Amino acid sequence: MKVGVIGAAGRMGATVCGAVSDADDMSLVAGIDVDDDRQALAAAGAEVAVDFTVPSAAVGNALWCAEHSIHCVIGTTGLSADDLAALRDAYPASGPLGCVVAPNFAIGAVLMMHFAALAAPWFETAEIIELHHDNKVDAPSGTAMLTAERMTSASAEWGADPTKVEVVAGARGGVSAGGVHIHSLRLRGLVAHQEVILGTTGQTLTIRHDSMDRASFMPGVLLAVRSVAGRPGLTVGLEHLLGLA
Repeated sequence: MKVGVIGAAGRMGATVCGAVSDADDMSLVAGIDVDDDRQALAAAGAEVAVDFTVPSAAVGNALWCAEHSIHCVIGTTGLSADDLAALRDAYPASGPLGCVVAPNFAIGAVLMMHFAALAAPWFETAEIIELHHDNKVDAPSGTAMLTAERMTSASAEWGADPTKVEVVAGARGGVSAGGVHIHSLRLRGLVAHQEVILGTTGQTLTIRHDSMDRASFMPGVLLAVRSVAGRPGLTVGLEHLLGLA
């Protein structure tokens, strides 16, 4: 399979280039940066493009790929509902092309979200703490938002926040649409980490996943590259490729 990487100059993009090059069933035919000419992908005969850039560029890149009959795998986080709607239009389920969007390609992180949704109906309170490196520009992370969405889809009953006085504004974090509080940390030395803490009378359950190296995302990225051609339309979330949804 011929693969092109968009955002190849970044740390994630460079790691993807290395993983693709090392895979026996793939060949890296193009690696371009955000501002480079995308025509290089078509000229090299890329069948799949992997995008790790920024939201403002990723959607445009994917739409361009659809126009040039190239499947797309997007690891860029922070895409809006309107962005996903545009991708659905560009990659219809009835068409020949596939697009996989995943907020997290670490298989352990996908399992963490799955376990949190399984646990949600059995607990009345829950909060999410996500921790990332100091170059991440969006908060909360896409993984935290998706985790909260899945938890609140599994259980709509959550205890009320008892806080009456917030001494420091924002001390209780942000609140997802379903009522789960999310706290975002940005620190040097981190890569990507998240814990979900659920509580009920007399007990708590903590589910945590840690990515200590960007190599942790590569098995999921390669799985998406191998799977995208067989999944016409837009697929959001790696869990669909793991049989968890």
